[in-house]
Amino acid sequence: MIVFLNGQFVPEEQALISVFDRSFLYGDGLFETLRIFNGRPFRWKQHLDRLQGGAQFLKIQVPFSAEALREFAAELVAKNQMPDSLLRLTLSRGVGLRGYSPKGADRPTLVISLHPIPSCDPQELPGWKLVTSTFRLPADEPLAQFKTCNKLPQILARAEADVADAQEALLLNTEGHVVEASSSNLFWIEGNTVCTPPLAAGILPGVTRAVVFEICRGLDLEVHESGAATEQLRQSQGLFLSLSSLGIVEGLEIDGHILNRSPLIQNICSAYWSLVRAESR
Repeated sequence: MIVFLNGQFVPEEQALISVFDRSFLYGDGLFETLRIFNGRPFRWKQHLDRLQGGAQFLKIQVPFSAEALREFAAELVAKNQMPDSLLRLTLSRGVGLRGYSPKGADRPTLVISLHPIPSCDPQELPGWKLVTSTFRLPADEPLAQFKTCNKLPQILARAEADVADAQEALLLNTEGHVVEASSSNLFWIEGNTVCTPPLAAGILPGVTRAVVFEICRGLDLEVHESGAATEQLRQSQGLFLSLSSLGIVEGLEIDGHILNRSPLIQNICSAYWSLVRAESR
């Protein structure tokens, strides 16, 4: 595998960074993961805008222009011959002085890597078992709007899912509302309305979440942003998750409770893949 590291394309075994890099020491960095379809990144601009917004918030200088990053990504896909893959951009503040102060860390590290896509059939709606995590996310958390390299609550939540033989974990916030899953945004169906938690609940403004909003407008489905308790999700007409790696995934059960299954979810999933095909020609 070839990896892009700070302006160079190198074999993955040579893609090395310092043990004093702040992303390794403190999670002081950002990342984005997006799908490559037919050699083209899906919703590249939205992912890069979020990365650049996070870099501005954290005061990390992105070492390359948006145009250069797009060219590097395309070259990496070609070099690895992976036209259908997952692409990850990782931006670290780099090496600085010992301690929390970012002083002296003025040479950021930027890595672009490719990974095999999860096995999925666009003709089939994937379904996952879900568990409720014991960990909580803070409501109204400004850092939640970016994908920082510090994801311990999500890691621990996913570990709970692994123990329970589930594929994903739902997290509540400090106000008691279910807000998102460890690596995906949350939606549920009430009547003919698609519901999802608001950004102020402390959730990541997912790129695929925004795509779902677009799809719902195209299908004349109302989208309502509100908080929900676990019991409300269990009694809904259906539940699904959105994530860049797989698109749309249906929730089959929560903590062993079998969920209702709405045909609207399949409609949204089909519209998602139609959109992907249209933008990847």
